[in-house]
This record gives sequence, C-alpha cells and structure tokens, in this order.
Amino acid sequence: MTDISALHGVVAEHIAAVNAFDEDAIIATFADDALVNDAHREFWGAAAIRRWVAKEMVGDKVTLEVTDVVQHYGDTIVRARYDGEYDKTNLPDELIMSNYFTVRDNKIVSMFVIRNTPAGY
Repeated sequence: MTDISALHGVVAEHIAAVNAFDEDAIIATFADDALVNDAHREFWGAAAIRRWVAKEMVGDKVTLEVTDVVQHYGDTIVRARYDGEYDKTNLPDELIMSNYFTVRDNKIVSMFVIRNTPAGY
C-alpha cells in the first residue's frame, strides 16, 4: 500500500512543481476546469486555482515531502509532510496532509487536500 515509487506522471510533475515554487508549472498540471478543495474551500477552474497557488502554495513557499503513495481505483492518494512559511498556529509540529488526485487525459481534474485524523476505532 505504501509505495513512493508509485508516484509518476502528472501527479509527480505536480509535486515537483510545488517544491520548485513554479506557479506556471503547477497550473500546467491541472485541467482548465479542475476542482481543488483545500481547507474546506473550493477553487474551480484555472483562474481560481492560480490565485490559490500564487498566494497559498508559491507565496507561502509550501513544500511537500512525500511519505506514502496509494493507487486506489484509478485515483492517487499522496500523503506528504507539509512545510513552508504559512501560519502554523494550532497545527502539529509535523503536518501530514492527504492529497486525493483524480487524473484524466494526463491532467489533474480534481485534488482534495485533507488533514486526516486517525479513526477512533
């Protein structure tokens, strides 16, 4: 289930572009009408996603250190250790987020970024 070598294609390109703070390369990984959901907020389409990327990814110098990659029925789940210059108030010292990617025609059509917590049972 945990196989970092399973990171390939446009998802690998996306992670590399995020870590390079390359706004144009990040946007190039998304379909024009893609959906990003981050912190319970929806960003629909390239223009909205670009504003989110510019402010909250590139602007905050976010980096992702991939810890797990799971292929699940055609979707890719990437768990990564996040770091950057964002507000870390009330966040754990080690912030692990799950990124749920749906890819069609080698473009990301949806990406959900979620800070999961372990199930209580």
